[in-house]
Parts: sequence; C-alpha cells; structure tokens
Amino acid sequence: MPYQLEDIGTKLKAARTRKGLSQRALAAKTGLLQAQISKIENGASDLRLSSLIALSRALDLELELIPRKALPAVEALVRDVETFADRSGSMKTDVRPAYSLDDDEEDEDE
Repeated sequence: MPYQLEDIGTKLKAARTRKGLSQRALAAKTGLLQAQISKIENGASDLRLSSLIALSRALDLELELIPRKALPAVEALVRDVETFADRSGSMKTDVRPAYSLDDDEEDEDE
C-alpha cells in the first residue's frame, strides 16, 4: 500500500494528539513553524525528509525503510499487534523490571 502525503500527515497528527501536544508545542520541540506542521498534517505540504525526522523524534516515533517485498509481512505483524492492543485495552508502553532488589538482598552481598 503506497503512502500518500495525507496518510503520513494523518499518522503524525494522531501521534501528536496521543502525546497531548498542540501544533504550537510540537513546533517548539522541532524548530518547524506551526503553520508548516498544520500543512503537513493536512497533506497540503510536500514533506521534507529533515522535517519528517524532526517530527518523528519529537513524537517518539521510529522511521524504518522496509523493502517492498517484505511490506505485506510487516503490515500483517502491525495488524496483529494492533488487534492484540485492542483486545487487551491498550498497549502497555511502560517498562518495568522483571524483579526488584530489596535492601535486605543488597545487604546479604556485602
């Protein structure tokens, strides 16, 4: 599925709203103009790679180049993850240690 500028803009807007950022706040984080972000989100501007990188970093997104032949498999994996996230309520993005050290355990090592 080839992406259109509108698709990328829509995804960037969704990521921005998930992070609770206004266009103005995102502009401050990226050095882009608020009007430029608005045009990008609406697909009304040809997105430069440098702008896409700045936006993705500010929104904690990762850019990946995927060979076209591998794209169906990657899209299927993404759908599976999204389906799992929908069924479980939401994707957990917080990372917690598998265990924690108690003060007693640290004292035993000394």
